[in-house]
Amino acid sequence: MIELLAENNFGDTRSGGLAGPTGLVIILLLVVATILLIRNMNARLRRLPERFEQPPTSAAGEHTRTEDEDTK
Repeated sequence: MIELLAENNFGDTRSGGLAGPTGLVIILLLVVATILLIRNMNARLRRLPERFEQPPTSAAGEHTRTEDEDTK
């Protein structure tokens, strides 16, 4: 009777379980991928100009036609 109450039925009865090492490998791969993405984004941000030029706008905010639009 005592053996029946003390039996382990919580799902970790498999021998040679790989959940721990597999989870560790997945977490390490995610960390490496995150580090590489952050480095890549920092390199791209450094290449951007400090300020972008504002496109010329008319005083009333209307769209001005260009010569290319007139020839269509």
